[in-house]
Amino acid sequence: MPYDVLLTDSAVVDLEELDEFILTNDSVERADYVLSKLEEVIGTLAEFPDRGTYPSELSALGIQDYREIFFKPYRVAYRVLEKKFYIYLGVDGRRDMQTLLQRRLFSA
Repeated sequence: MPYDVLLTDSAVVDLEELDEFILTNDSVERADYVLSKLEEVIGTLAEFPDRGTYPSELSALGIQDYREIFFKPYRVAYRVLEKKFYIYLGVDGRRDMQTLLQRRLFSA
């Protein structure tokens, strides 16, 4: 049975900001490509619940409640709860991920 994939408000904002950044600094075509690939990767979670890995920044702290998937260099962090995937963030992995993950996921 497929899982439901739900985006948190902050994940929606992340994807909107990412789209705007690529539009401003590259092209409409590139922005469309990146967002469609991220949607595709997120969509695979419904059928493959164990697909992601534990974020190394959180594993180093002994936290394994969250997983992540990639469309490099972009990272999507999520958590599985009762047949639902909650997407918490979708960002460029070249950011300061330690701070971002801690701030975002611990306040979730």
